[in-house]
Amino acid sequence: MEAPQVAAITPLTASQLSRGRWAFAYALVTSLFFTWGFAYGLLDVLNAHFQVVFKINKTQSTLLQLAYFGAYLVFSPVAGIFMRKHGYKAGIHLGLTLYSLGAVFFWPSAKFQKYGGFVGCTFVIGCGLSTLEVAANSYISVLGTPKYAAARLNFSQGFQGVASFAGPLIASRWFFLGANATTLHTVQWVYLAVAGLGLVLNIMFYFCDLPEIEEEFVLQQVAKSGDPEKPPESFWRQYRCLFGFVAQTAYVGAQVGVASLAVNFMHEQGIGISTSKASQLFSFCQMTFTFGRFVGVLILNFVDPALLLSIYAVACSVFSLGVAFATGKAGIGCLFALFFFESICYPCIFTLGTKNLGVHTKQGSGLIVMGVGGGAWYPPAQASVADRISTRRSYLVPFSGYMAMTIYAIGLVIDQARKDEFRVRNVHEMDQQEATARVAEPEKGDEENKASVEKVEDSVEIVRVT
Repeated sequence: MEAPQVAAITPLTASQLSRGRWAFAYALVTSLFFTWGFAYGLLDVLNAHFQVVFKINKTQSTLLQLAYFGAYLVFSPVAGIFMRKHGYKAGIHLGLTLYSLGAVFFWPSAKFQKYGGFVGCTFVIGCGLSTLEVAANSYISVLGTPKYAAARLNFSQGFQGVASFAGPLIASRWFFLGANATTLHTVQWVYLAVAGLGLVLNIMFYFCDLPEIEEEFVLQQVAKSGDPEKPPESFWRQYRCLFGFVAQTAYVGAQVGVASLAVNFMHEQGIGISTSKASQLFSFCQMTFTFGRFVGVLILNFVDPALLLSIYAVACSVFSLGVAFATGKAGIGCLFALFFFESICYPCIFTLGTKNLGVHTKQGSGLIVMGVGGGAWYPPAQASVADRISTRRSYLVPFSGYMAMTIYAIGLVIDQARKDEFRVRNVHEMDQQEATARVAEPEKGDEENKASVEKVEDSVEIVRVT
């Protein structure tokens, strides 16, 4: 007796979804961005809090960043392979489960005051969030045309920014004031709530209908190759994605380094800013970052993503030097400007690096998200400079990451100009290619007609000679 066959889920393209179903899928996946934004916002503030509670230096406190972003380096490829076999929804369930498990074990770590326990739990949370990032970023990217992929992802990641400044606001009120400044009681309650949030989202996704989406470009590749299991070109020849991984590693490392010592930087500027006030100002930096994300959504509807990324990357490089060398309020002003220009960089690198990967989309998404692992080694390097020289001069370390991103962005602009043309406006490349093909077809037809006429004329000439 044959075993009953289970019907496979047929992937859809975004154009096959009704408007209501598309909006529901987009809103549901966007809710995940708030989840890891909140965890990331709390992480940077815990650095300063643990320095006081555990009496450790800046370099030792960045073990949290090492664990959190090291998890991205280790687990993102695993998440990409898992989702290629089981789909986006299964990946989201796996990510939320790991996220909740890591958060709930903050309770015993705080109860017994074990810094190593916090580091271990942060690693588990990072594994969960890396899985969610691979799923959510790639899902939003393919949920529509490539032309607006960067704008869609910037809008979704704007909600990550909202959660990022909520974390420091909570910390400034409950981590640094009164008796809480030297205890971990509030930390355990906050992370218990975080675990509860992950559990609620996991239940919601279980009962919700989330369509499995494939990129339109996949269908074109399959049509050309005739077999979805035999992609037209090797993944390791997707140079835009491979160099995107390098750029993402450098950028995220720089971004995390900037944020991890922001509270210390503002406190040490010598203008009377307390740790609690610095944490509050840091939340304002995150607000500036979030504002920049939503401004970026509007700009990206009209401006080419590679060109805009080039402009923002140069600005990040300039203002990181300003933070390193300017003093007092000028240095803090440069820090706020740096947060603004960082806003669109991650989603733009992601969408540019994974654009038109077709059957390689999930694998490429895993690789680009793996670049978040750059946040594991930049903060310790920057903190080491801060301990030996000064926090202000340590901002020369992120400058190197912004320069690597600048080279990638400008390289993409040059590559586009060489293959097609230099463009300022955002265009739908597939539409442009189809239009070019339509123009070329009549020209080809004209050439064939001309050749036929010449052939007939030659035949007539031969007859005449005969």
